[in-house]
Amino acid sequence: MPTHDEILKSLEAVIDPELRRSIVELGMVRSIDQHPDGSVDVTVSLTTPGCPIRSTFETAVRTAVGALDGVTSVGVAFDVLSADEKAGLQQKLGRGSLPAGALAQVSNVVCIGSGKGGVGKSTITANLAAALAAEGKTVGVLDADVWGYSIPRMFGVQGRPPVTPDRKIQPFEAGGVKIMSIGFFVEEDSAVVWRGPMLHKALTQFLEDVAWGELDFLLVDLPPGTGDVSMTLAQLLPQAKFVIVTTPQATAQKVARRSAEMAHKVNLEVGAVIENMAGFVTPSGERFAIFGEGGGAELADELDVPLLARVPLTMPLREQADAGIPLVVTDPDDPAAQSIRQAARGLIAMFPVELPVFQAAAPADAVGSGAPEPVGISLPMA
Repeated sequence: MPTHDEILKSLEAVIDPELRRSIVELGMVRSIDQHPDGSVDVTVSLTTPGCPIRSTFETAVRTAVGALDGVTSVGVAFDVLSADEKAGLQQKLGRGSLPAGALAQVSNVVCIGSGKGGVGKSTITANLAAALAAEGKTVGVLDADVWGYSIPRMFGVQGRPPVTPDRKIQPFEAGGVKIMSIGFFVEEDSAVVWRGPMLHKALTQFLEDVAWGELDFLLVDLPPGTGDVSMTLAQLLPQAKFVIVTTPQATAQKVARRSAEMAHKVNLEVGAVIENMAGFVTPSGERFAIFGEGGGAELADELDVPLLARVPLTMPLREQADAGIPLVVTDPDDPAAQSIRQAARGLIAMFPVELPVFQAAAPADAVGSGAPEPVGISLPMA
Protein backbone atom coordinates (compact mmCIF):
# COMPACT_ATOMS: atom_id res chain seq x y z
CA MET A 1 0.00 0.00 0.00
CA PRO A 2 1.52 3.39 -0.94
CA THR A 3 2.21 5.98 1.72
CA HIS A 4 0.37 9.29 2.01
CA ASP A 5 3.40 11.09 0.52
CA GLU A 6 3.55 8.67 -2.42
CA ILE A 7 -0.12 9.30 -3.19
CA LEU A 8 0.42 13.05 -2.92
CA LYS A 9 3.42 12.75 -5.23
CA SER A 10 1.33 10.91 -7.84
CA LEU A 11 -1.21 13.74 -7.78
CA GLU A 12 1.44 16.15 -9.06
CA ALA A 13 0.61 14.71 -12.48
CA VAL A 14 -2.90 16.23 -12.26
CA ILE A 15 -2.64 19.67 -13.88
CA ASP A 16 -5.26 22.40 -13.66
CA PRO A 17 -5.62 23.32 -17.36
CA GLU A 18 -6.52 26.90 -16.52
CA LEU A 19 -3.90 27.65 -13.85
CA ARG A 20 -1.28 25.41 -15.54
CA ARG A 21 0.01 23.98 -12.29
CA SER A 22 -0.53 20.74 -10.43
CA ILE A 23 -3.35 20.51 -7.92
CA VAL A 24 -0.72 19.69 -5.28
CA GLU A 25 1.20 22.91 -5.94
CA LEU A 26 -2.08 24.85 -5.94
CA GLY A 27 -3.13 23.37 -2.59
CA MET A 28 -6.29 21.90 -4.09
CA VAL A 29 -5.85 18.45 -2.53
CA ARG A 30 -8.13 18.76 0.48
CA SER A 31 -7.67 15.27 1.91
CA ILE A 32 -6.37 11.77 1.23
CA ASP A 33 -7.98 8.87 3.10
CA GLN A 34 -6.51 5.37 2.89
CA HIS A 35 -8.39 2.22 3.87
CA PRO A 36 -7.23 -1.30 4.85
CA ASP A 37 -8.77 -2.84 1.72
CA GLY A 38 -6.49 -0.77 -0.51
CA SER A 39 -9.10 1.81 -1.50
CA VAL A 40 -8.17 5.49 -1.48
CA ASP A 41 -10.51 8.49 -1.24
CA VAL A 42 -9.27 11.86 -2.48
CA THR A 43 -11.07 15.16 -2.00
CA VAL A 44 -10.20 17.96 -4.43
CA SER A 45 -11.11 21.60 -3.83
CA LEU A 46 -12.38 23.48 -6.88
CA THR A 47 -12.28 27.22 -7.49
CA THR A 48 -15.97 27.31 -8.40
CA PRO A 49 -18.95 25.02 -7.67
CA GLY A 50 -19.89 24.75 -11.34
CA CYS A 51 -16.36 23.96 -12.52
CA PRO A 52 -16.70 22.79 -16.17
CA ILE A 53 -13.61 20.58 -15.92
CA ARG A 54 -14.73 18.65 -12.85
CA SER A 55 -14.91 15.39 -14.81
CA THR A 56 -11.40 16.02 -16.15
CA PHE A 57 -10.06 16.28 -12.61
CA GLU A 58 -11.93 13.14 -11.57
CA THR A 59 -10.51 11.07 -14.43
CA ALA A 60 -6.98 12.38 -13.90
CA VAL A 61 -7.04 11.69 -10.13
CA ARG A 62 -8.35 8.16 -10.63
CA THR A 63 -5.67 7.47 -13.23
CA ALA A 64 -2.79 8.89 -11.21
CA VAL A 65 -3.62 7.25 -7.88
CA GLY A 66 -4.96 4.04 -9.42
CA ALA A 67 -1.58 3.40 -11.06
CA LEU A 68 0.12 2.97 -7.67
CA ASP A 69 0.86 -0.55 -6.47
CA GLY A 70 -1.57 -1.75 -3.82
CA VAL A 71 -4.41 0.64 -4.68
CA THR A 72 -7.59 -1.33 -5.35
CA SER A 73 -9.99 1.55 -6.06
CA VAL A 74 -10.07 5.34 -6.04
CA GLY A 75 -12.93 7.52 -4.87
CA VAL A 76 -12.95 11.20 -5.81
CA ALA A 77 -14.98 13.86 -4.04
CA PHE A 78 -15.09 17.62 -4.49
CA ASP A 79 -15.62 20.72 -2.41
CA VAL A 80 -15.03 24.41 -3.10
CA LEU A 81 -12.25 26.69 -1.90
CA SER A 82 -13.37 29.22 0.67
CA ALA A 83 -13.13 32.93 -0.06
CA ASP A 84 -9.99 33.18 2.09
CA GLU A 85 -8.44 30.18 0.32
CA LYS A 86 -9.20 31.71 -3.09
CA ALA A 87 -7.63 34.98 -1.97
CA GLY A 88 -4.54 33.11 -0.78
CA LEU A 89 -4.30 31.27 -4.09
CA GLN A 90 -4.61 34.54 -6.03
CA GLN A 91 -1.83 36.04 -3.92
CA LYS A 92 0.34 32.96 -4.43
CA LEU A 93 -0.12 33.14 -8.19
CA GLY A 94 0.26 36.91 -8.29
CA ARG A 95 -3.09 37.36 -10.01
CA GLY A 96 -5.93 39.79 -9.48
CA SER A 97 -8.46 37.04 -10.09
CA LEU A 98 -8.68 33.38 -10.93
CA PRO A 99 -9.44 32.43 -14.56
CA ALA A 100 -13.10 32.21 -15.45
CA GLY A 101 -12.56 29.22 -17.66
CA ALA A 102 -11.28 30.37 -21.07
CA LEU A 103 -9.55 27.05 -21.72
CA ALA A 104 -11.58 24.94 -19.35
CA GLN A 105 -13.88 23.91 -22.18
CA VAL A 106 -11.06 23.03 -24.59
CA SER A 107 -10.73 19.25 -24.66
CA ASN A 108 -7.42 18.83 -26.54
CA VAL A 109 -4.54 21.19 -27.28
CA VAL A 110 -2.11 20.33 -30.09
CA CYS A 111 1.05 22.38 -30.66
CA ILE A 112 2.29 22.13 -34.25
CA GLY A 113 5.98 22.89 -34.74
CA SER A 114 8.74 22.31 -37.23
CA GLY A 115 12.14 23.31 -35.93
CA LYS A 116 12.83 25.27 -39.12
CA GLY A 117 10.91 27.57 -41.44
CA GLY A 118 9.79 26.85 -44.97
CA VAL A 119 8.34 23.37 -44.45
CA GLY A 120 4.70 24.44 -44.79
CA LYS A 121 3.80 24.20 -41.10
CA SER A 122 1.17 26.96 -41.17
CA THR A 123 -0.38 25.58 -44.35
CA ILE A 124 -0.66 22.18 -42.69
CA THR A 125 -2.13 23.78 -39.53
CA ALA A 126 -4.82 25.69 -41.44
CA ASN A 127 -5.84 22.71 -43.54
CA LEU A 128 -5.69 20.34 -40.59
CA ALA A 129 -8.08 22.62 -38.69
CA ALA A 130 -10.47 22.70 -41.64
CA ALA A 131 -10.24 18.92 -41.97
CA LEU A 132 -11.06 18.44 -38.28
CA ALA A 133 -14.06 20.76 -38.70
CA ALA A 134 -15.18 18.66 -41.68
CA GLU A 135 -15.06 15.63 -39.37
CA GLY A 136 -17.60 17.33 -37.12
CA LYS A 137 -15.15 18.64 -34.52
CA THR A 138 -15.20 22.12 -32.99
CA VAL A 139 -11.81 23.66 -33.71
CA GLY A 140 -9.77 26.75 -32.91
CA VAL A 141 -6.40 27.91 -34.23
CA LEU A 142 -4.01 30.08 -32.23
CA ASP A 143 -1.39 31.64 -34.49
CA ALA A 144 1.56 31.74 -32.09
CA ASP A 145 4.06 32.37 -34.89
CA VAL A 146 4.40 35.95 -33.73
CA TRP A 147 7.07 36.95 -36.24
CA GLY A 148 5.74 35.04 -39.25
CA TYR A 149 1.99 35.17 -38.64
CA SER A 150 0.13 33.88 -41.71
CA ILE A 151 -2.99 32.13 -40.39
CA PRO A 152 -5.26 35.20 -40.92
CA ARG A 153 -4.42 35.28 -44.63
CA MET A 154 -4.84 31.53 -45.02
CA PHE A 155 -8.39 31.81 -43.66
CA GLY A 156 -9.14 35.11 -45.41
CA VAL A 157 -9.89 37.09 -42.22
CA GLN A 158 -8.66 40.50 -41.11
CA GLY A 159 -9.55 43.37 -38.80
CA ARG A 160 -9.69 43.86 -35.04
CA PRO A 161 -11.57 41.20 -33.04
CA PRO A 162 -14.52 42.43 -30.93
CA VAL A 163 -14.51 42.29 -27.15
CA THR A 164 -17.36 40.67 -25.21
CA PRO A 165 -19.16 42.46 -22.33
CA ASP A 166 -17.07 40.46 -19.84
CA ARG A 167 -13.89 41.79 -21.52
CA LYS A 168 -12.97 38.62 -23.39
CA ILE A 169 -11.55 38.82 -26.90
CA GLN A 170 -13.92 37.20 -29.39
CA PRO A 171 -12.01 35.11 -31.96
CA PHE A 172 -12.83 35.46 -35.62
CA GLU A 173 -14.46 32.46 -37.28
CA ALA A 174 -14.01 31.16 -40.83
CA GLY A 175 -15.30 27.88 -42.17
CA GLY A 176 -16.33 26.78 -38.70
CA VAL A 177 -12.82 27.39 -37.28
CA LYS A 178 -12.16 29.98 -34.54
CA ILE A 179 -9.01 31.98 -35.21
CA MET A 180 -6.76 34.21 -33.11
CA SER A 181 -3.48 35.82 -34.21
CA ILE A 182 -1.17 38.69 -33.36
CA GLY A 183 -1.83 39.75 -36.95
CA PHE A 184 -5.22 41.10 -35.84
CA PHE A 185 -3.57 43.60 -33.49
CA VAL A 186 -0.76 45.08 -35.60
CA GLU A 187 -0.77 47.06 -38.82
CA GLU A 188 -0.96 44.86 -41.89
CA ASP A 189 2.42 43.39 -42.92
CA SER A 190 4.23 45.16 -40.08
CA ALA A 191 7.08 43.41 -38.28
CA VAL A 192 6.68 42.41 -34.65
CA VAL A 193 9.85 43.27 -32.72
CA TRP A 194 9.34 41.97 -29.20
CA ARG A 195 11.51 40.50 -26.49
CA GLY A 196 10.68 37.45 -24.40
CA PRO A 197 8.59 39.08 -21.62
CA MET A 198 6.29 40.80 -24.14
CA LEU A 199 5.83 37.54 -26.04
CA HIS A 200 5.01 35.71 -22.82
CA LYS A 201 2.40 38.31 -21.87
CA ALA A 202 0.77 38.29 -25.32
CA LEU A 203 0.55 34.51 -25.49
CA THR A 204 -0.83 34.33 -21.97
CA GLN A 205 -3.56 36.77 -23.00
CA PHE A 206 -4.36 34.75 -26.11
CA LEU A 207 -4.92 31.70 -23.93
CA GLU A 208 -6.66 33.25 -20.93
CA ASP A 209 -8.46 36.31 -22.32
CA VAL A 210 -9.89 34.86 -25.53
CA ALA A 211 -13.44 33.48 -25.44
CA TRP A 212 -12.59 30.16 -27.07
CA GLY A 213 -15.73 28.47 -25.74
CA GLU A 214 -16.18 24.73 -26.18
CA LEU A 215 -13.56 23.23 -28.49
CA ASP A 216 -12.67 19.66 -29.31
CA PHE A 217 -9.27 20.82 -30.58
CA LEU A 218 -7.17 23.96 -30.20
CA LEU A 219 -4.31 23.90 -32.72
CA VAL A 220 -1.36 26.13 -31.83
CA ASP A 221 0.80 27.13 -34.80
CA LEU A 222 4.28 27.52 -33.29
CA PRO A 223 7.09 29.62 -34.75
CA PRO A 224 10.14 27.79 -36.11
CA GLY A 225 12.90 26.94 -33.69
CA THR A 226 13.07 26.30 -29.98
CA GLY A 227 12.98 29.82 -28.54
CA ASP A 228 10.88 31.89 -26.15
CA VAL A 229 7.47 31.19 -27.68
CA SER A 230 7.82 27.42 -27.60
CA MET A 231 9.06 27.45 -24.02
CA THR A 232 6.28 29.82 -22.91
CA LEU A 233 3.58 27.63 -24.44
CA ALA A 234 5.11 24.54 -22.88
CA GLN A 235 4.83 26.27 -19.50
CA LEU A 236 1.27 27.46 -20.11
CA LEU A 237 0.00 24.24 -21.72
CA PRO A 238 1.63 21.31 -19.89
CA GLN A 239 -1.00 18.85 -21.14
CA ALA A 240 -0.65 19.71 -24.83
CA LYS A 241 0.66 17.27 -27.40
CA PHE A 242 3.30 18.20 -29.93
CA VAL A 243 3.00 17.36 -33.64
CA ILE A 244 6.12 17.87 -35.75
CA VAL A 245 5.95 18.89 -39.42
CA THR A 246 8.99 18.06 -41.56
CA THR A 247 9.88 17.51 -45.19
CA PRO A 248 11.42 14.25 -46.45
CA GLN A 249 14.82 15.96 -46.70
CA ALA A 250 17.39 14.58 -44.28
CA THR A 251 18.52 18.06 -43.27
CA ALA A 252 14.97 19.15 -42.40
CA GLN A 253 14.42 15.93 -40.49
CA LYS A 254 17.54 16.51 -38.38
CA VAL A 255 16.44 20.07 -37.54
CA ALA A 256 12.92 18.86 -36.69
CA ARG A 257 14.55 16.38 -34.31
CA ARG A 258 15.77 19.36 -32.28
CA SER A 259 12.18 20.51 -31.83
CA ALA A 260 11.34 17.08 -30.47
CA GLU A 261 14.29 17.35 -28.11
CA MET A 262 12.99 20.74 -26.91
CA ALA A 263 9.56 19.22 -26.33
CA HIS A 264 11.06 16.44 -24.22
CA LYS A 265 13.09 18.92 -22.18
CA VAL A 266 10.01 20.95 -21.26
CA ASN A 267 7.89 17.84 -20.68
CA LEU A 268 5.67 18.21 -23.75
CA GLU A 269 4.57 14.89 -25.19
CA VAL A 270 5.49 14.41 -28.85
CA GLY A 271 2.39 12.81 -30.36
CA ALA A 272 3.06 12.39 -34.07
CA VAL A 273 4.90 13.47 -37.22
CA ILE A 274 3.47 14.84 -40.49
CA GLU A 275 5.66 14.77 -43.60
CA ASN A 276 4.97 17.65 -45.98
CA MET A 277 6.19 18.10 -49.58
CA ALA A 278 6.40 14.35 -50.01
CA GLY A 279 6.99 14.30 -53.75
CA PHE A 280 5.43 15.97 -56.81
CA VAL A 281 3.31 14.13 -59.37
CA THR A 282 3.05 15.60 -62.88
CA PRO A 283 -0.25 15.64 -64.79
CA SER A 284 1.09 12.66 -66.77
CA GLY A 285 1.56 10.69 -63.55
CA GLU A 286 5.34 10.92 -63.28
CA ARG A 287 6.53 11.40 -59.69
CA PHE A 288 9.54 13.44 -58.58
CA ALA A 289 10.93 13.22 -55.03
CA ILE A 290 12.06 16.86 -55.04
CA PHE A 291 12.94 16.93 -51.34
CA GLY A 292 14.14 13.35 -51.05
CA GLU A 293 12.48 10.35 -49.45
CA GLY A 294 11.83 8.93 -46.02
CA GLY A 295 12.67 11.81 -43.67
CA GLY A 296 9.27 11.82 -42.01
CA ALA A 297 9.13 8.06 -41.51
CA GLU A 298 12.67 8.04 -40.16
CA LEU A 299 11.86 10.78 -37.65
CA ALA A 300 8.64 9.05 -36.58
CA ASP A 301 10.51 5.77 -36.06
CA GLU A 302 13.24 7.52 -34.09
CA LEU A 303 10.68 9.18 -31.81
CA ASP A 304 8.49 6.05 -31.65
CA VAL A 305 5.37 7.99 -32.70
CA PRO A 306 2.99 7.55 -35.65
CA LEU A 307 3.53 9.20 -39.03
CA LEU A 308 0.06 10.69 -39.54
CA ALA A 309 0.43 11.48 -43.24
CA ARG A 310 2.76 12.12 -46.17
CA VAL A 311 1.38 15.25 -47.86
CA PRO A 312 2.45 15.62 -51.52
CA LEU A 313 3.33 18.86 -53.27
CA THR A 314 0.38 20.18 -55.27
CA MET A 315 -0.15 23.60 -56.79
CA PRO A 316 -3.71 23.95 -55.42
CA LEU A 317 -2.40 23.58 -51.85
CA ARG A 318 -0.25 26.67 -52.32
CA GLU A 319 -2.86 28.54 -54.35
CA GLN A 320 -5.60 28.09 -51.75
CA ALA A 321 -3.29 29.20 -48.93
CA ASP A 322 -2.90 32.51 -50.77
CA ALA A 323 -6.60 32.65 -51.67
CA GLY A 324 -7.69 32.38 -48.04
CA ILE A 325 -9.73 29.16 -48.20
CA PRO A 326 -8.09 25.87 -47.12
CA LEU A 327 -7.70 23.29 -49.89
CA VAL A 328 -9.58 20.62 -47.91
CA VAL A 329 -12.65 22.85 -48.24
CA THR A 330 -12.39 23.77 -51.92
CA ASP A 331 -11.11 20.45 -53.30
CA PRO A 332 -11.25 17.60 -50.77
CA ASP A 333 -10.27 15.12 -53.52
CA ASP A 334 -6.91 16.76 -54.23
CA PRO A 335 -4.08 14.36 -53.22
CA ALA A 336 -2.72 16.82 -50.66
CA ALA A 337 -6.21 17.39 -49.21
CA GLN A 338 -6.77 13.65 -48.94
CA SER A 339 -3.50 13.23 -47.03
CA ILE A 340 -4.35 16.05 -44.64
CA ARG A 341 -7.81 14.59 -44.05
CA GLN A 342 -6.06 11.31 -43.21
CA ALA A 343 -3.86 13.19 -40.74
CA ALA A 344 -6.97 14.74 -39.15
CA ARG A 345 -8.52 11.33 -38.63
CA GLY A 346 -5.25 10.10 -37.13
CA LEU A 347 -5.19 13.08 -34.79
CA ILE A 348 -8.74 12.31 -33.65
CA ALA A 349 -7.66 8.73 -32.95
CA MET A 350 -4.86 10.04 -30.71
CA PHE A 351 -7.50 11.51 -28.37
CA PRO A 352 -10.07 8.74 -27.88
CA VAL A 353 -13.37 9.73 -26.33
CA GLU A 354 -14.18 7.90 -23.12
CA LEU A 355 -17.54 6.21 -23.53
CA PRO A 356 -19.97 6.06 -20.58
CA VAL A 357 -20.40 2.74 -18.84
CA PHE A 358 -24.04 1.67 -18.67
CA GLN A 359 -25.25 -0.52 -15.86
CA ALA A 360 -27.61 -3.32 -16.70
CA ALA A 361 -31.18 -2.86 -15.56
CA ALA A 362 -32.34 -4.95 -12.61
CA PRO A 363 -34.58 -7.96 -13.38
CA ALA A 364 -38.31 -7.27 -13.28
CA ASP A 365 -38.82 -9.49 -10.23
CA ALA A 366 -36.19 -7.50 -8.34
CA VAL A 367 -38.17 -4.26 -8.47
CA GLY A 368 -39.74 -3.58 -5.09
CA SER A 369 -37.76 -6.37 -3.43
CA GLY A 370 -35.16 -4.10 -1.90
CA ALA A 371 -32.72 -4.49 -4.80
CA PRO A 372 -30.95 -1.32 -5.95
CA GLU A 373 -32.84 0.78 -8.47
CA PRO A 374 -31.31 0.57 -11.97
CA VAL A 375 -29.24 3.57 -13.01
CA GLY A 376 -27.89 4.79 -16.32
CA ILE A 377 -29.57 5.50 -19.61
CA SER A 378 -32.13 3.35 -21.38
CA LEU A 379 -31.37 2.97 -25.05
CA PRO A 380 -34.24 2.50 -27.53
CA MET A 381 -34.19 -1.00 -29.01
CA ALA A 382 -35.36 -1.73 -32.54
